[in-house]
Parts: sequence; C-alpha cells; structure tokens
Amino acid sequence: MKKHQNQLLLCILATIFTTHFTSAVDFLQNGFDTSDVSLYGNATIESRILTLTRDSSFSIGRALYPSRIPTKQPNTSIVLPFSTSFIFAMAPYEGFLPGHGLVFLFVPHDGIEGSSSAQNLGLLNYTNNGNPNNHILGVEFDVFRNQEFNDINDNHVGVDVNSLISVTAYEAGYWPDGESSFEDLVLNNGRNYQVWIDFADGIVNVTMAPVGMRRPTRPLLSVALNLSQVFEDEMYVGFTASTGDMIQSHKILGWSFSNTNFSLSEGLITEGLPSSELPETPIHRTKGFIAGVTAGILGFAILCSIASYLFVKRLRRILKEIDEMEDWELEYWPHRITYQEIDSATKRFAEENVIGIGGNGKVYKGVLPGGSEVAVKRISHENGEGIRAFLAEISSLGRVKHRNLVGLRGWCKKDKGSLILVYDYMENGSLDKRVFDCDDNKILSYEDRIRILKQVALGILYLHDEWESKVLHRDIKSSNVLLDKEMNARLGDFGLARMHDHDKEAGTTRVVGTVGYLAPEIVKSGRASTQTDVFSYGVLILEVICGRRPIEEGKPPLVNWVWQVLRRGELVTAVDPRLRARWEMNGEEVERVIHLGLLCAHPDPKARPTMRQVVKLFEGKNENVSGEEMDIYLLERMRNSEILSMNHRGFSTDSGSHPTFSEIRKGVFSSVTHSWSNTVVEGR
Repeated sequence: MKKHQNQLLLCILATIFTTHFTSAVDFLQNGFDTSDVSLYGNATIESRILTLTRDSSFSIGRALYPSRIPTKQPNTSIVLPFSTSFIFAMAPYEGFLPGHGLVFLFVPHDGIEGSSSAQNLGLLNYTNNGNPNNHILGVEFDVFRNQEFNDINDNHVGVDVNSLISVTAYEAGYWPDGESSFEDLVLNNGRNYQVWIDFADGIVNVTMAPVGMRRPTRPLLSVALNLSQVFEDEMYVGFTASTGDMIQSHKILGWSFSNTNFSLSEGLITEGLPSSELPETPIHRTKGFIAGVTAGILGFAILCSIASYLFVKRLRRILKEIDEMEDWELEYWPHRITYQEIDSATKRFAEENVIGIGGNGKVYKGVLPGGSEVAVKRISHENGEGIRAFLAEISSLGRVKHRNLVGLRGWCKKDKGSLILVYDYMENGSLDKRVFDCDDNKILSYEDRIRILKQVALGILYLHDEWESKVLHRDIKSSNVLLDKEMNARLGDFGLARMHDHDKEAGTTRVVGTVGYLAPEIVKSGRASTQTDVFSYGVLILEVICGRRPIEEGKPPLVNWVWQVLRRGELVTAVDPRLRARWEMNGEEVERVIHLGLLCAHPDPKARPTMRQVVKLFEGKNENVSGEEMDIYLLERMRNSEILSMNHRGFSTDSGSHPTFSEIRKGVFSSVTHSWSNTVVEGR
C-alpha cells in the first residue's frame, strides 16, 4: 500500500513539474535577427531594428514570436500571468501626413489573414471586428481618432478584446512618481518610448514612459479582464501596424517577454539607441525672425566660427577613438556599459563586495541605477587567458538568451587596464556550495536536485541544438551552475566556450576544462564536441546525486567508484548519505538517474546519449524510438544484469582496484566499448 502511495505522490510531483516546466517562456531581444521573429506583410529588419511598415500606402506589417507560447495551464481554463516590455518609435515620413498606430497583440494564428490596413491597424477587418471567436487581445497605441471605434482622441492607448472598440483607453502619457500631475506624451513624434504590460490575478496593467526613465509606479491603464474565453491554450504574440493614405514608420527597438520572471525587462538596453525624434515645433519665418536676422548677423557669424572650431576638435577626438577601437568592440557595442556606472555600482570595487574569486579575476556584487543587482567580473587586460575568456563570453553568452543560462548584462573595457563583464546576480550562489558546503537544514532535497539537473540539461540542449550556432561549453561543472532567488539553475562561465556552425566540427585541439569532468577522448586528442559536454554533464549528475566530488584525495574517481558500486548491486548506497538519512526518494527512480549519469559518462562517446535524448528521459517520454533516439532502450539494457556483467569485464575482481583516467586512455575500457557497440547494433 505504501509503495502505491509513493508512486502516486511521484506522479503528482511529476505532473506539477511538467506543468510549470512546459509553460515557462522567457526571451530578451536587444535588437532583432530574422531568427528572432516571423515577419509578415511589409515588416522588415534593418540594422537589427524591427520596422513594421514602409513608405507605402494601405499596407500591413506584422511580426510574431516564431512559435506559439502557452497561455493557459494545461487542461484548465486558468490563464498564465505574463510580463512584457518593448521600446518603440513612430514618426511620419517627410511629405506625408501622420498615419495610424501600432498594436501589441496575442493572436491564435500566424500571418495577417483577417486583418485590414488603415484605421483597422492591421489587427482586424470590417467583417470580423467584435467577433468573440477572434480570440485576440491587443494594446493599441493609436494616433488617429476614428469615430466608428469610439476613439477618445488622436493620441491614446487602449486595451482591445476581439474588437477595435477598446474596453478602456486613456490619452498617451504617464504619472510621474510623487506627483499628481499627468505628463502628456506625443506618440508619433519619433521619440523612443518604453512600454510595460503585465497580466496577473485577472488584471492587465499598461504603463509607458520615455525610454531610459524608470518605470512609473502608477500604470496608465489598469483593467480587470477575464481572458479564459479569449485566450486559447497557446497563442502567438507580437506586433502589428498598418498605413492608409497617411503614412508613417513603426519601429520596435527591443522586446522582452516572460511568464516566470517579471524583472526580465530590466535587461533591455535603453541607452545609445538610434533616434527618429522630430522637432517639437517646426521653424517658420516670422516678422520677429526676419528682424532678428538683421540685428544678430554679426553675433551669428561669431557663434558659427566658435561652433566650427569646437566641432572639428570633437570630430578629431571621435575619429581617434574609433581608430583605436578593436574589431570586437565595434561588433558588440550594444552591450557596452560605462566604467563610471560599474565603478559606482560596486562602490569602487570595494573588497566587502567580493562574492567570488576565479582563475581570471575577482567577482563583485553591484547595484545598478534603478536597483538591479548584478555580478561584476574584472579581468586583467595583461592576462592572455583572461582576454580569451572575456572574448569567448561576450561572443557566446552575450548573444544567447535562455532561462537556464546566466544572462550577460554587458561589458566594459577601461583603457588598457581591466576587462569587465556584468551578469545577472544569482542570489543563491553556485550549486556545489548547496551540495557540499551548507548546513543540513539548507541541503538540497532530492526533488530540488532532480529539478536543477533537468534545467541544466535544457540549457545545454539550447547551446548544442537550438541556437543559430552550436556552442560547446567545455567546462560544465557544479561550481559553474548558479541558482537564482527561486532556486532555478542557470549554467554560467562561458570563458572556455567555443562556437561553430551546426554542420561543422570544432577546430580547437587545446585540452581545456576541469580535471574530473574531462572525457577520455578530450584528454587524448584535445578535440571538444557535444559528446564531451555530455560526459561532463554525466559527472555532474553523479556528483549531485552521490554528494561526492569527481576527484577527492585518497579516493577513486567518482565515475569509477559508482561503476564498482553498480557491479556489486549496491547502487542505492552511492546516494548522498544525507539524502539517504531522510529517504525522501523512490529507490527505482534514483537508480534510473544514476544509470543516466553513468551512461552520459560512458568512456565510449558513441554510447553516450545526446542532450536531446537526456531531456526526453527527464521528461519521462519513454515511448519506443528508433535510430539515434536509443536513450530509453540503452537505459533498460544497462539495468539488465547480463549487460552489466559484460560492461565490467574490464574491471578487476578486486573491489579495491579502481580504473584511473590514464587507464581509460590506455584502453582498459575496450571491452566496455565493444559491449556497448554491440548493444546499440542489436537494439536497432
């Protein structure tokens, strides 16, 4: 009876984990590539700016996140909360009257079918406007007053549900903190504005302000909405805009979205953005102007001379700075942060703010303007390895964005002194400290360890298969797995990472990494691959579950020790003794996880699963597969005593004899390799 109850509890926990796991969506786009959004109609990407409309009349432009995002909890009508922020600019083209606005929207389908241009904003059309089957939520930023839609004026923000008649609307602007007066904003003057849209507990809040300004506390719009009948289980999210006989441009300069991390918008870059701002008041010839020209011509000439001198001087200084900049600085300029800002955030790099010391320098805690906490790594410019690590981090981590990877906020180079990297701050430190160096009351539970291992696997899968280039981390270990304030795992420290095209192999043959996590083949050849990352991840699994470091003085290497425990049929005794004391896990599941760790850390790289197969195993997808997807079949064969017997022919019968990494390189595991090769062939 107790066994059935435990199994039922595990099923419930797995259901809760899967629900949260599959619903999480986080992305941050400081500039756009064609892989970031799907474009429809006249939408284009130019110089990493998303431009929805061009100077053509009666046209529509729409850009959507490439895949649907979950908007409801599975098998329920409960709508998931979300938070999004974006930076936009609207401006009329020269010689044209200002046109229509833009809309942030949720839609059930991609493309622009069912939408019209001009006053319909590319959102709906005459026939479907107001249809409850539209399943559309929009927040419009409109610059034209349409009587047919009951618009309040020609410069307003409104919330639309299945209709262009807004459920609530207000003139564009914001409420400054601490003041009772309202500040008007002109939507189509080319100025950059930041918008925040949140939904939680049935309330939609919309806030806007000039870019670079801290988010006002009081929202512009706050409306209670029941979205359970509006949202489908999954929706597309993005932007749409249109032109009529009046034309203007609609640009999106940055965008963040999350249904798990409402502070993700703090990562949007708000400085150094291109501007399309128009003069507030056009210059006209007046009587006063004509009179002033005559009286002030001498002074004007003098001012022109002074201005010309200052301009030439400034231009020479700028050209000199550009000439001295290195190629990588020009390539990654959007992530640059001023040294003064970093110096202030860390209180001039005070020693009391040191939170870690790495091989290339110290790491400090800092607080940026606005209250965002960050981790700041300072690397000496004279350290050759440090420079390589610095460039590796900004070229890989500076571009990849995933909820299970540490976010790189920016970088700074101070003359010829220091190279500085700024990351998201991880409140709960590194995984190794929570496994080895903490009190018993703070020790990670078995469920937490499994959840963290799954999250790390997802981050590695993104690096290997799901980003535009293949990224090899090359230093996966527990001290490089960091935990945020919700105890979610993020893989960090990309100082050894390398990128290459998906259809090519890595070119480097330098042996890099950490002893105890290195795959046998990388020790022999120095050539890294996705399978060497898988090996390191397998060691990480064993380390976290067994509570033993990969290499400990006077003890056999962790992987070898677990193999020997497995051979004796005492696998459960390998589990961290502090977990065994609580006995809060299912014995069969623990064995399955350890089997997975051993399989990932197998001496033959061909026998190791891919990270995609590892993720499928964690998700419990145990359907029969064929071809390369041999993960579950291999695990089942691995648990079979006959196969285990074959796998250990290469070990000594003396339980005190343990194979070393040098022995692996000499071929002690040749029989293991042969056995696994046969197993794979038989399984196909």
